[in-house]
Amino acid sequence: MARFLIEREFPDGLNIPLDETGAQLCRNVIDSNAEDGVTWLHSYVTPDRKRTFCLYDGPTPEAVRRAAVRSQLPITQITEVRVLDPYFYK
Repeated sequence: MARFLIEREFPDGLNIPLDETGAQLCRNVIDSNAEDGVTWLHSYVTPDRKRTFCLYDGPTPEAVRRAAVRSQLPITQITEVRVLDPYFYK
């Protein structure tokens, strides 16, 4: 399974409530992703909430795009990545 870094832009800012509504929104994305064999690992959000950097596992970039379209999430860029662990070299 490949790993992808997904960059997203939210001009009005990303707003996920910190309550059950927000939790359900995230579960909906997770469930929708599963239809294409895509797994959302975690995301980083800029302080202004206008950009996110998300790590996903999935079979192909196209599968990640299909899942994003279904969840109505923008994609600015998809980059296949691999882990570089600096502690490996100690």
